[in-house]
Amino acid sequence: MYGADPRAKHPLPEFPQICFIANTVTHPHIEIGDYTYYDDPEDSENFERNVLYHFDFVGDKLIIGKFCALARGVTFLMNGANHGMAGFSTYPFFIFGHGWDYPEPPSPSKGDTVVGHDVWIGYEATILPGVQVGHGAIVAAKSVVTRDVEPYTVVGGNPARLLRRRFEETTVEALLAIAWWDWDIAKITRNLPHIVAADLAALQAAV
Repeated sequence: MYGADPRAKHPLPEFPQICFIANTVTHPHIEIGDYTYYDDPEDSENFERNVLYHFDFVGDKLIIGKFCALARGVTFLMNGANHGMAGFSTYPFFIFGHGWDYPEPPSPSKGDTVVGHDVWIGYEATILPGVQVGHGAIVAAKSVVTRDVEPYTVVGGNPARLLRRRFEETTVEALLAIAWWDWDIAKITRNLPHIVAADLAALQAAV
């Protein structure tokens, strides 16, 4: 076997705060890729407590790719947090029934929330409903992400804004085409020196 066991809840037994959460998440509308971990010294297995307002009747999904690093307190607000704003009142009368159940306003859903592969989300960052975070992106600690994040960019603040691009555009295009996270784990292992050293030519020639 190469590297950590992706089926292990805690790949580093001496550090139980690290959890491969694909092995602990049970919600049918949450998908987690292999090797993605949540780091929390209090309860790293209970990542789902950080996915808020995720109601089955809304039907939206949270999809997080492979090889992502999620710091303590990362929170995802799902579409169930949204209130309709087209009418004069935003109060959700319809959920209480007893004569208040009609008319139900149109759903303000913004769609699925998707985090790409190899994304690092910092301490206590918050991702709002329907946001798409591109592959290789970094979200700074305590950021509030209200809009899509481009691949291989660094964003931060409230609301989060672009801080810098990690690589030039041609390099990003090449990395997205290579998509090393989709390689089998043996090939990833053979090429780790090139991945961690930013050796693009070697990755393009990888076998």
